[in-house]
This record gives sequence, C-alpha cells and structure tokens, in this order.
Amino acid sequence: MSSLKRIVAACALAALAGAGFAARALAQAELKIVAPAAPGGGWDQTARAMQNALVASGAAKSAQVINIPGAGGTVGLAQFINSAKGDGNQLMVNGLVMVGAIITNKAPVSLDQVTPIARLTGEYEAIVVPANSPIKDAKDLAAAVKADPAKVTWAGGSAGGVDHILVGLFAKTVGADPTKINYIPFSGGGEALAAVLGGKVTAGVSGYGEFEGQIKSGKLRLIAITSAERLPNVNGPTLKEQGIDLDVVNWRSVFAAPGITPEQRKALIDAVDKMNASPAWAEILKAKGWDNVYLSGDAFAAFLKVEQERVSSVLASIGLGK
Repeated sequence: MSSLKRIVAACALAALAGAGFAARALAQAELKIVAPAAPGGGWDQTARAMQNALVASGAAKSAQVINIPGAGGTVGLAQFINSAKGDGNQLMVNGLVMVGAIITNKAPVSLDQVTPIARLTGEYEAIVVPANSPIKDAKDLAAAVKADPAKVTWAGGSAGGVDHILVGLFAKTVGADPTKINYIPFSGGGEALAAVLGGKVTAGVSGYGEFEGQIKSGKLRLIAITSAERLPNVNGPTLKEQGIDLDVVNWRSVFAAPGITPEQRKALIDAVDKMNASPAWAEILKAKGWDNVYLSGDAFAAFLKVEQERVSSVLASIGLGK
C-alpha cells in the first residue's frame, strides 16, 4: 500500500472512530430538550415523550425538558440560537407552526440558523361541514371557493397557523384567489367547533382529533383528510383522491444547536434514529395517537427547505408574509 493510501485509510478509520466515540459519549450524556412553548401543549408533550424514550432506548443517559414559551416558539428559538451554539447535548422541539410563526411575527431569527435532526410525528388536518350542508365533498367545496372565495367562510385556529395555511393552499390549488379567502381565526378548537356546529361558517379546519367525536356521531360531515393516502383509522377520503393535488401534515420535529460539528450532528441523528426504532417510542405514539412521519438527517433538511418555501409563498399570498 502506498503512503498516500495509508494516510487516506488512517483518516477514514479515525473519522469512523470519532463518530463512534461521539455516539457512545452521547449515550452517557445528559441532554437538554427545549420546548419553545408552555407546559401541556403539543411541543411540550413531544419533548417529554422524547425525554422518556431517549433514556428508555439507551440513546441518552438522562434528559431534561426546558420550557421557553412565546410568539409561536420564536422566543425559544432565539434563546436556543444564542445560548446553545456548539453544544452537542442540546435539542429543540418545534414544527410546522414555527415555520409560519417566524414569517408572521417577522422574527429576527430563522430555522436556517439551527441544525435539522429529524421530523418525528404528524397530525393530519380535517375539513368538515355541518351534517346538513349542501356541500357533500371536496369538489363541491372547491367549486364554491372558485365561484366566490369571500362567500365561503372558514373556521380554524390562529391567523397564520396550520389551519390558515391549509385554507390558503386549498384556494391556490383549486385555482381560486387566495387573497379573497374569508378565514375566521378562533383561539381554541372548541370555539371553532361550535361555529361549525352552529352553522355560522361554511367549513371548519383543524386536526382530525378535534372533530372526530362529532364526525362519528353524525353531526359533522368529513369532507376530506389532508394525508397523501387514506388513513387506516379514518373513514374518509383524502383531497388527492377527489382530484385536488394537496396534502398537509402538521409535523413536529427536533433540531440541534447551531455550530455543532459533523460528528456531533451524526451522534444526535443516530440517537434519535435509535429512539424512533425503540419499543418505548412505539408505545408513546400509540398512546398519544400520533402518526409516525419519521425523516432524519439530510432527507429532513431537504423536506424542510421545500416546506419553508411552500409556507412562505402561501402566507404571502394571503397577506401575512413578505
């Protein structure tokens, strides 16, 4: 073997050894997981589920959850960027909501400043109408929106959130003017549900779980679920199978700090991969009713870039972005 080949081989072995050492070190580490929201919400629940599963799977020695609420997660993001730089033992939970919040709050920070690790779980949106509505399916709804977007009223969560993003994407996809959509934001799912049941709006949008009881009791009609394919636990069609080329998942994810080394990044990806494959994580997903939409490393980073562009475009089209 030539001296050059020996040097290359030695470097490769050193890199592998370094990555292996980093992974072993992480298994002995005490991780910090930032939930950029108040206790009890979706990101907090995700962080605490990770806390349990990382330790149970042997991917980490221990994990501590820190809550930093405010401004759709952007307060926590800013603190994470400023305080965790280069720290390979810190993670932050977030998701699609933060992509929109960064834009609508004109935040001085962005997800481009942190390190994507993995997309974890997802919840699909449901579009519903009152049981006595003349709208029978997504094609009827699309026709109504195209005829006069302002006449179709939508109930959903906060302005610029996932529900609002879905309505804007629906309008764009069916060829309607998204600047004219009539979206009524409510502070909670219960208020939006009451508006739909009371016939005060044309349609409602939220996570399927918010509407499930009323759908099964026959008080609401499920127009569509926003998954790419039919869900085994949901008796209802997707938008795509009704000829509307749109799918939306309210995903939750985990990021690492800015400025970490490639070895630290790989160790964290390996740890979260191990957690995702563990029985402990499978049990949590089942108990919580969360869909596993796992995507890690470069694949997640590529997905994130596309999703940022999609959200930025639709928020701009409905007057909430640049």
